[in-house]
Amino acid sequence: MILAFLNQKGGVGKTTLAVHIAAALAQRGARVLLIDADPQGSALDWAASRTDPPLFPVIGLPKPKLHKEVPAHALNYEYILIDGPPRVNELARSAIMAADQVVIPVQPSPYDVWAAKDIVDLIREAVIYHQNLTSAFVINRRIVNTALGRDVAGALAGYAIPVLKTHICQRVAFAESAANGSTVLETDPTSLASLEIMALTEELVRQEPRPGVAI
Repeated sequence: MILAFLNQKGGVGKTTLAVHIAAALAQRGARVLLIDADPQGSALDWAASRTDPPLFPVIGLPKPKLHKEVPAHALNYEYILIDGPPRVNELARSAIMAADQVVIPVQPSPYDVWAAKDIVDLIREAVIYHQNLTSAFVINRRIVNTALGRDVAGALAGYAIPVLKTHICQRVAFAESAANGSTVLETDPTSLASLEIMALTEELVRQEPRPGVAI
């Protein structure tokens, strides 16, 4: 299964989600590869700062022909996660064509809802050539004890892409674990942050294959 984490808006937490979902899958015993397709190389920086043995390999492939290289890697892994670029360009198109499912992190903000249109349009174009492609929104960095996550989920309903039930809240633990190339699953496996990541991972694994965009 190949998951691409994409959104044309920067700062939505793509790398944090990609790293943590990869870690959760690896802890379940799966063979996982994380591909950093962002020219900024945040996932590679995270891996380089890690002091503990790696849970999974991280490679950099910020190439517009990414979709042509991923199949060779897919032979050796059960899951490949792609941390995509923060803009709609040829890299994003290639990541979509490589993926089985596109995961779109969205912060609980009207600006994020509006900005999602570009990546949704790109997915709609890709479905014409990649008919088995699925996609889903995930509410990320939701402020605890607010209704913003629910409100944004309602606003996203107009895009004809499902919104995952699990929301990831804004928690300091994510930034603290990233500082040393770790994850909340390792630094505090019983924390609320860890439980949210494990729930999101389970939801992604159990996703029924279905077209994510109505054509």
